Amino acid sequence: MSQMEDRLILEREERDLEEHVQLIAQEFRDGFAAVEQIGGPGVTIFGSARMGEEDPVYAQAQELGRLLARAGFAVVTGGGPGVMEAANRGAQEGGGTSVGFNIELPEEQRANAFLDIELTFRHFYTRKTMLAKAAEGLVLFPGGFGTLDELFEILVLIQTDKILDFPVVLVGSEHWRGLLDWLRSRVLEHALVSEADLELLRVSDDPAEVVQIVDDCYRRKCAEVGAQPLEAKP
Repeated sequence: MSQMEDRLILEREERDLEEHVQLIAQEFRDGFAAVEQIGGPGVTIFGSARMGEEDPVYAQAQELGRLLARAGFAVVTGGGPGVMEAANRGAQEGGGTSVGFNIELPEEQRANAFLDIELTFRHFYTRKTMLAKAAEGLVLFPGGFGTLDELFEILVLIQTDKILDFPVVLVGSEHWRGLLDWLRSRVLEHALVSEADLELLRVSDDPAEVVQIVDDCYRRKCAEVGAQPLEAKP
């Protein structure tokens, strides 16, 4: 499907309903099959595609991927360069399963070279479903709009009990401090979220601690203890 054809699906006026529904359904089917192929618990890692090997964040993500693999978790990313590549690379170095769910973009995003399972999606919503479905925990390194999009979508899904309450860990306390301060001083202060909502977030600068947070939850099956559904905050 070309970029122009892809845009047609998101237009208000539907020109070929059956074809578009079939394309989307097939993409979901392919995604579910890919997640099933993982065969064990996974941790989804997000972060900027723009981080090079010389960046300390790249080294941190690579170390986290390695430690997660050694702890028995598959490492799942968006399959591209930067933080994604680093985490997938570490997973292979640690002897684990490395998964990449890539996306077709106008400026082509190449799949990185460290993937055992790879699938490229046309639609963000299908891809995001699989990145959540495969996860026993979510880890976010510094990133741009895509990383922030994933963060807040997952928080809403947990908040409203659409998915189980698994760990959401922000790596890089200095990077995330401004956002967390704003959430407390503006959003929480005006009662737009609750204190419990903000407690969904954990912050760490240590890859080993991140693994411990995820592993503790997984072993205690804490994500299986769901809260009552809450009203989504606008």
